[in-house]
Amino acid sequence: MTATRRHLTRTDLAPLARAATGRTLTGVTRLRGGTSKGVYRLALDDGGSVVAYVWSADEDYWDSGPCDPRDPFSSGTGRDVFTAAHDRLVAAGVRTPRLLHTDTGRDAVVVEDLRGGSLEQALERDPALGRAALERLAAELAALHTQQGPAFGKVGLVDGGGTSAAVSAARRVTDGALRDIAQAAARDGRIAAVREEAEETVRRLAEAVRPRDRHVLVHGELGPDHVLLDDRGRPALIDVEGLMYFDVEWEHVFLRIRFGPHYDVLRAPGLDEDRLRLYRLAMRLSLVAGPLRLIEGDFPNPGWMREIAEHNLGEVLTLLRSAS
Repeated sequence: MTATRRHLTRTDLAPLARAATGRTLTGVTRLRGGTSKGVYRLALDDGGSVVAYVWSADEDYWDSGPCDPRDPFSSGTGRDVFTAAHDRLVAAGVRTPRLLHTDTGRDAVVVEDLRGGSLEQALERDPALGRAALERLAAELAALHTQQGPAFGKVGLVDGGGTSAAVSAARRVTDGALRDIAQAAARDGRIAAVREEAEETVRRLAEAVRPRDRHVLVHGELGPDHVLLDDRGRPALIDVEGLMYFDVEWEHVFLRIRFGPHYDVLRAPGLDEDRLRLYRLAMRLSLVAGPLRLIEGDFPNPGWMREIAEHNLGEVLTLLRSAS
């Protein structure tokens, strides 16, 4: 864990703003929500603004250190991972904030600042606007999910000719779920009490999944807070570093969790029910183990993470009962 985290100041970011825009930096706001990178809104002397993403040990509350790019779910991220994902989305015709500058001296990029708020805010405050943006998002995702890759894994790895370490997407999810069970059981007695049942259920659900060689582009963690609206109300995907070629069911499990009653607009036909059953349980397990691990460090809002873990722990227990 980083002993004392130092977030960046106006003095730190002024050269980045100048290099990206040619303007003078007049103010800096560190935006909330990131756990692996710093997100800073940079106000400029012409009245405009841009957003800087900065990756460093001080900004990474997971304290993840070096990661294996052959793991689709590795927490490894940074400028190169981001730019590979950004460029692939642009090639697919999917809206994301425009990349304005990459900094070779610091692990950082600058992107356009979309000030239309998040889709999550729109759905709460302006249902008509939110519904229109949601329908546009459904079309964007339909386009995204037609983009196939030659293998599964992180976009930069696969597009560069590499392959993932796991033998299949389903096997990687299964192995991850078993690790999450072990980690969660070590931190919470309620998971420890059902550990054997949970492991047996994961293995049984995995056995039902048939092999597949079709993998499509997925965001991986797409909630309404990871969609910003531009000045025309068009949705733009953010936090895109997890972009990968994978089973589309993994995307839909997360979409259903995060969009709740709005998911019907995003629903897609032809999903594999066996994969959905395995991935639902695996996703819920990850949303228990991850937050429990994060709050052992110095994450500034541990209560929020504890709520996520508690909610998903209840969902895990419900899924285990229904699977028995």
